Amino acid sequence: MSINFVKKARGLFAKPAVEQPVSNSRREWLAKMSVPAIGATVGMGLMGKRASAFGIDSRPDDHTIGAKVYNIRDFGAKGDGKTLDTKAIQAAVDACTKDQGGTVLVPAGTFVTGTVELKSNVRLYISAQGILLGTADGKQYYAADAIPLSGDSTLNDGNVGLFFAVKANNIIIEGPGTIDGQGSQFRSPSKGVMPPAGITGPHRPYHLLFHQCKNLTVRDIYLLNSAFHSVRVIQSEFVKMEGLHIRGRVINNNDGFHFISCRYVHLTNCDVQSQDDACALFGSCKFVTVDGCSFSTRWSVFRFGGGEAENITVSNCIIYETYGCPVKMRCGPGSRFENISFSNIIMRDVTGPVSIGIGLQNGQSADPKKAPGIIRNISFNGITATVVKPVPLRETEHPSVYNPGEIFSCVTLNAMDDVYMENITFNNVQITFPGGGTTEQGAVRDVPKVAGEYYQIGVPPAYGIYARNVRGLVLHNVSLSIAATDERPALIFDHVEDAAINGLNVQGDAKAESVCRLTDCRDILMTAARIKGAAPVFMRVEGRNNYRIVVDGGDISKASKALELAAGAQKDAVKMRII
Repeated sequence: MSINFVKKARGLFAKPAVEQPVSNSRREWLAKMSVPAIGATVGMGLMGKRASAFGIDSRPDDHTIGAKVYNIRDFGAKGDGKTLDTKAIQAAVDACTKDQGGTVLVPAGTFVTGTVELKSNVRLYISAQGILLGTADGKQYYAADAIPLSGDSTLNDGNVGLFFAVKANNIIIEGPGTIDGQGSQFRSPSKGVMPPAGITGPHRPYHLLFHQCKNLTVRDIYLLNSAFHSVRVIQSEFVKMEGLHIRGRVINNNDGFHFISCRYVHLTNCDVQSQDDACALFGSCKFVTVDGCSFSTRWSVFRFGGGEAENITVSNCIIYETYGCPVKMRCGPGSRFENISFSNIIMRDVTGPVSIGIGLQNGQSADPKKAPGIIRNISFNGITATVVKPVPLRETEHPSVYNPGEIFSCVTLNAMDDVYMENITFNNVQITFPGGGTTEQGAVRDVPKVAGEYYQIGVPPAYGIYARNVRGLVLHNVSLSIAATDERPALIFDHVEDAAINGLNVQGDAKAESVCRLTDCRDILMTAARIKGAAPVFMRVEGRNNYRIVVDGGDISKASKALELAAGAQKDAVKMRII
């Protein structure tokens, strides 16, 4: 390309002479071209193919620095669905970041690729008919060695990405196009047999992998069939995920979003259909908002594990066909979960709607160097849920096997020994449970002291809410119903202190021992309670350590007996003023 050509190109934008007719002015020329066309022309056409790769646009007087378009076809990409285009895509990214950023354009076509590293100031735009197709050849993926590996879930258990970035700033991935990971090629046909791609376990690529990045935006794209988690973000800040459609049900641990120790994260208007955790927040995630999203999965939607998670809000979301646990918090020794709010959530056809636990998981040994976990200030406001018996997840390539604790599930607040969770609030909550529990299941007192998966305590003895070791529990306008008979109590408190229950609307069963069962509880105030359906006993109080339990007002007339004392409970521990 000659300097004269560049001068002529610049001449197109020169100020016209005074005597020049309006019809030949730059105004008319600009009006005839769309904004994208101008950008493409300035970025590539006027400079010639692959101009940026040769440094022509690095001139100090080039006014388009940082705003050029780098079409991957101009770097050799074929987009025929067969040719491996990794080198061409990487070359476009490298040229873009070298020229102080711009847009790497994926036009229409199917571009097969292995691992590509994204870099600072790069905007990857995938056009509507553009597909980035992860190759089924596992040899084309490589690990990002700068991302440390650890079996600790608060750090990382994989460092391979289809697209990845490390310590990069100002990255945008957007457009109406698709990134397809061909995840089924990474699934073993049978145990011990290598999958078609030739790699398995943590060597499989995530769709998108980011480590210690800042100012990261991903929006509007379709993320299909990842070989591992779809979006994994580690120790990054100022992250926006907007308008994404994630669908991954081809391999067991198809997570949707997986954040590890991230801050200032905002998810809006995303739709996730996953096989595993839909939105995991591990490690020390802080200042996180999730709004206007929908989720469906076999396992958990919002899963918290390890670290210090705080200042998080989830609002205006729909959780449907989730046959695991919509909200699952597992707080082991040394961890802290605090100031987390869920509001305006619809849960339709789910199991185990809320499970919060502090303590050791099965097989885990106590570490004397770590303090017990802390959970406090967790609120649920405006929740409507329909709990069902689990069924196979639609459109998944995996069979579903369910544990007894998943078939019979409830809201579980489970701390143990001398550890208490604090300040848990349920406000304006309506939950319908499937029923089917037996008298024997409801008679269980020795609930296993584990805080692993929500179902590991076995069949919960309550059909509605089971709370153990909770201090500062508020239930306001909570309605618990059953679709079929259930012979378990609706509500069981075990070592609960400082609880305020107002406007409890609960369904009883004629064969259940009681509607509510309290064991060694203190400072409980229940007002305006109401029973739907006949019941033999409204409240059964057990144990010698109950103190200041007050039931004031309400209508429990459908219970044959208001109060029953057992296992050494004292009459003066309970005061009732009811209809």
